[in-house]
Amino acid sequence: MGSLDVTVSKIAKRAGMSPALAHHYFGSKDRILLAAMQHILTTYGHWVRVELAQATTPRARLEAIIRASFEAGNFEPAVIAAWLNFYVHAQGDPGGARLLRIYHGRLRSNLIHDLRPLAGDRAADIAETLAALIDGVYIRHALGTPPDGVSAVARVTDVLDRLLEAR
Repeated sequence: MGSLDVTVSKIAKRAGMSPALAHHYFGSKDRILLAAMQHILTTYGHWVRVELAQATTPRARLEAIIRASFEAGNFEPAVIAAWLNFYVHAQGDPGGARLLRIYHGRLRSNLIHDLRPLAGDRAADIAETLAALIDGVYIRHALGTPPDGVSAVARVTDVLDRLLEAR
């Protein structure tokens, strides 16, 4: 799904199913996009839990969240294109807006939880900056820069370091 102008027929063909079957199960491309994003967010949540299970300090937990955000399966062209479409779609669709609020809320909550011991009262502001940077890296790659998860993790972690040093 590289564009909001894509048809259900094209989506169905790419998924290896008939357009009638896609309409039967999903009803519209909006519902297909929401189903795809629910799957993407479930996969993302899995990787966050995998990474967090290995982290024992607040700093390690922050790095785990950042790594999960740019894990290869989460940070590849088709998923990035879906995210870009979803950001736009959520502006006018209540179901999409709700799903985006849930994602943003969980990311923010996880970041603040682990930033509090490191940054105190600045935790919420730093969390907002990191979340915006993660979203921004996705948008930048959606606009044509090839995804490179290792560089993305390094970039966001570098910003984290700078924000924590700026007491």
